[in-house]
Amino acid sequence: MPVVIVIGGGPAGMMAAISASNNNNKVILIEKNEKLGKKLFITGKGRCNITNAKDISEFFDYIPGNANFLYSALYSFTNQDTINFFNNLGLKLKLERGDRIFPFSDKSSDVISTLEKELIKKHINILLNSKVNKFNTANNKINSIQLEDGKIIKGDYFILCTGGLSYPQTGSTGDGLKFAKKLGHSIIEPKPALVPIEVEENWIKDIQGLSLKNVELSIKDNKNKCLYNAFGEMIFTHFGISGPIVLSGSRLVNNRINLKAVINLKPALNFEELDKRIQKDFMKYSNKMFKNSLGDLLPKKLINTIIKLSNIDENKKVNLITKEERKNLIKIIQNFQLNIKGLRPIEEAIITAGGINTKEINPSNLNSKIISNLYFAGEIIDVDAYTGGFNIQIALSTGYLAGNSII
Repeated sequence: MPVVIVIGGGPAGMMAAISASNNNNKVILIEKNEKLGKKLFITGKGRCNITNAKDISEFFDYIPGNANFLYSALYSFTNQDTINFFNNLGLKLKLERGDRIFPFSDKSSDVISTLEKELIKKHINILLNSKVNKFNTANNKINSIQLEDGKIIKGDYFILCTGGLSYPQTGSTGDGLKFAKKLGHSIIEPKPALVPIEVEENWIKDIQGLSLKNVELSIKDNKNKCLYNAFGEMIFTHFGISGPIVLSGSRLVNNRINLKAVINLKPALNFEELDKRIQKDFMKYSNKMFKNSLGDLLPKKLINTIIKLSNIDENKKVNLITKEERKNLIKIIQNFQLNIKGLRPIEEAIITAGGINTKEINPSNLNSKIISNLYFAGEIIDVDAYTGGFNIQIALSTGYLAGNSII
């Protein structure tokens, strides 16, 4: 019976082990942490957005990092396969806004325990607290690995699923990338993807903690060309901006300078409609001071900042505000601009862009083109997607394809 050694116990590794065991292989799953799925546990704020319900053909629009490479993987194990897989194992799922799929319990631990139970049921040998130190090779083949404690484990096939460099406290410290490089693979420089954005404006601290829904974010260059546009949720932080639409947009920021984030706080209204709305509020509060007239339109925490940006005296009576001042106020609300300083460190990124060069991996089975019995799955490969369940689906799909390809 062939021995398959899977290194890395995240979603890609667990699925690779399960998939490989279905082909009458003896499978050993090696994880350096004290438990499986440590990073999976914190995804989706601990709720675990496991996939997305969009048609699988639409997934490629949400994968800016080498989407075409994933064609075989995503069609070999689709999002519907993921849903069926967990349903069949007794995990109830639910659909939320943006077609995101979560466990009904809102607990990522339930996703992990479901996978663990399947691993045990398949008689997969799980080695925890086991760090791989070395790959032993001969004639472009791996014959064994050596653990940190000196133990040698022999195998016939090896699947590397150790993730990228994001959230190193969960074990994603780039070990697998170093191994792959030593084995002859080239590495596309890892960079943060799905990471908060830092801005130049110091006054951002005045509105930190403010969460906004149903706003529009655009990222533009110094020629006002729009590089990214999305509608949804975001949050202001002490250093800048974060939240789903910001994280997805962060990928467009890498290695670019002189960018600005433009937020439309009222995207459901065009300029004329917002003007009518503000005139209505100004009529209602005509004898009030300007600072007391925006409570129906804007979140309380944002009012002082908008007033300062408008250059309208906060104590000015509303009925004395000029048409030009009102028009300028509308521009600020619909073009709330922040100068982008850069990205937060890769350690704070949800996922890593970059990794093992996809040109050196066979996309139909995820087999290395350099080492004949080596396969890859998950974030270690140079692929990445936006938020919404797409990245975990990629992990599951690549894990399934790599494991299933070993027959």
